[in-house]
Amino acid sequence: MTQNKLTITRLFSFFKSAVSGKEQVFTSGSIRKAVFMLSVPMVLEMMMESIFFLVDAYFVSSLGANAIATVGLTESVLTLVYAVAIGLSMGVTAIVARRVGEQDLDGASQTAVQSIFLGVVIAMIISFIGIFFPKEILALMGGEPDLVEEGYRYTQILLGGNVTIMLLFLINAVFRGAGDASVAMRVLIFSNVLNIILDPIFIFGWGPVPAFGVQGAAIATTIGRGSAVVFQLLILFYGWSKIKVTLKDMVFRAQIMLRLIKVSLGGIGQFIIGTSSWVFLMRIMAEFGSEVLAGYTIAIRVLMFTLMPSWGMSNAAATLVGQNLGAKKPERAEQSVWKTGKYNAWFMLFVSAFYLLFAEEILKIFSEDSEVISYGALSLRIIAAGYVFYAYGMVITQSFNGAGDTKTPTIINFFCFWIFQLPFAYLAALIFDWGVHGVLWAITFAEVLIAVIGIVWFRKGKWKEVKV
Repeated sequence: MTQNKLTITRLFSFFKSAVSGKEQVFTSGSIRKAVFMLSVPMVLEMMMESIFFLVDAYFVSSLGANAIATVGLTESVLTLVYAVAIGLSMGVTAIVARRVGEQDLDGASQTAVQSIFLGVVIAMIISFIGIFFPKEILALMGGEPDLVEEGYRYTQILLGGNVTIMLLFLINAVFRGAGDASVAMRVLIFSNVLNIILDPIFIFGWGPVPAFGVQGAAIATTIGRGSAVVFQLLILFYGWSKIKVTLKDMVFRAQIMLRLIKVSLGGIGQFIIGTSSWVFLMRIMAEFGSEVLAGYTIAIRVLMFTLMPSWGMSNAAATLVGQNLGAKKPERAEQSVWKTGKYNAWFMLFVSAFYLLFAEEILKIFSEDSEVISYGALSLRIIAAGYVFYAYGMVITQSFNGAGDTKTPTIINFFCFWIFQLPFAYLAALIFDWGVHGVLWAITFAEVLIAVIGIVWFRKGKWKEVKV
């Protein structure tokens, strides 16, 4: 009993230190503690990111299936924006972590500035497309005419204001690479609190604010994310984290920019491959009607809520790999990956069991439509069946990225998503008449394949030799 109390006390102490952002060294000492100290704030950060959609879905669900489907179609397009943002953030995390491991904080700060420059330029291009072609985007995704007319403003605002998404991901990647995961977590908590407050105000109206409907969810989310970006910039410029940006850093540095682009291209490529697959899967689902699409949309975002914590642990592995390679400790880097993978697998096993047992009850939180609930529950159960494999697949993939080897996961994603998943989903769903089941099993089988191939490739150890 005394020993158990001591263990609980230590865990609580570690948790408190992890959340408070107490400075830690991750290149020496207990690997288990390092994984815990990085994972806790990263898990909370990723959960905060997924809450954006869950809050939107909760309030928008009362507006009908078309409104939910609009959010789903727009989010599936936004995954392409996330692909670029996350791909860039992988390069940022890898380079910043390597510089911190080498004790080169000036180099880390300069990388942060170049990432911001690059993110703004890319966001401007996406904004132009989103502002001027929102109806065409929804129609291309299979939205019915009444859905397009009702929801295009939601798409227009979120894509037009995508710079908030881009910078939120990139600057948090700087914090994560530096080991300041608690800073990234606090930024997203601040952003989510704003979104939760503003969502019902802009969707349903309050006082002088008119009811904007589904468009209001986009307004609230953009304001919440934009405010978080301002908070991030203040942290960077005032030196409230390990990385501090000064005026001398605010210049274009071609060498760092080229290195960042080179490392990030693989990350962008792997996520564009993965997320474009989600877009095509959403397009296939649109063939079965708004109720099916709405159920699938809710299920995917509920699943993302638990995939985000898993991804948070994967990000911890990426930071540990980058910093330990920078400190010339490749074996410690590898041990960190296997330990993180094991913890992630236990977490995902618990979550999959929960979804299998309570799928309908979860869907009822978001919809009263029996068809939406039925198809959403089916989606939850089939996709969650592969969760343990997702756990290892995500950790291994992020570990390659943390080492700066973004090429290997790109090749794996290309084979598993484009060569296997999409043809399987199309043939099974539409040619062999498996319907919705065909799409859902394609998702699960592809993720199992990614985990198996990733583990085999990781054991070869070539990622230890990558220079960034």
